[in-house]
Amino acid sequence: MTPARMSRYRIACGGNGRKALTLYRRNLQLSQEMFTIISCFEVTLRNAIDKHCQITLGSDWLKDGAGAGGIFDTPQCQETQSIIHGVLKQFQKNHTPYSHQKLIAELGFGFWRYMFAKQYFTATGKSLLKIFPSKPTSTPSIQYNHSFIFNHLADINNLRNRIAHHEPICFLPGQPVKNTGYVRQHYGQIQQLFRWMGIDEKSLLYGLDHITAICRSIDTL
Repeated sequence: MTPARMSRYRIACGGNGRKALTLYRRNLQLSQEMFTIISCFEVTLRNAIDKHCQITLGSDWLKDGAGAGGIFDTPQCQETQSIIHGVLKQFQKNHTPYSHQKLIAELGFGFWRYMFAKQYFTATGKSLLKIFPSKPTSTPSIQYNHSFIFNHLADINNLRNRIAHHEPICFLPGQPVKNTGYVRQHYGQIQQLFRWMGIDEKSLLYGLDHITAICRSIDTL
């Protein structure tokens, strides 16, 4: 590893090279585990959205929605329409037989996150919050609305992108200070959203989830 890449780890470990390398390895382990948790959440989220929209909009709602006169055929939803058309063009270019499930699989976390942005939430009938049947009732101080969900998903998506771009997640944001609070916070968000969806996340993630143990090992290093 280059000195520049290891410098944050050395500073966080008081210049101790052995501890810095251990922290680096534990960060890799934490990143692998967290990416797995996020991937499971992403699949669960997109399946829940798809199931709901197939009932409310039809079995081929994405392709139909991006077509002429579809729900995404508006200036406000042009980006989503372009993404769907781009995937369909790749299918044609690669001679890939089309299916709704193949289209679903090609759409990333960011796409599903934006289903809760105002314009897409409206386009799909303002009913997507039904995929969170155990969500708390809004209060005057906290509105558990589509914007609340969108912001939570944005946080999770940002963490996913940090891991995908090999950025460390064991520090205070922007500082060479060892801290697992950032990961713990987002891990808690994922657990909360699982529960709001009525999903037993412990059963779903059995054998995959070691986040708390790895965070503890980093905290005590």
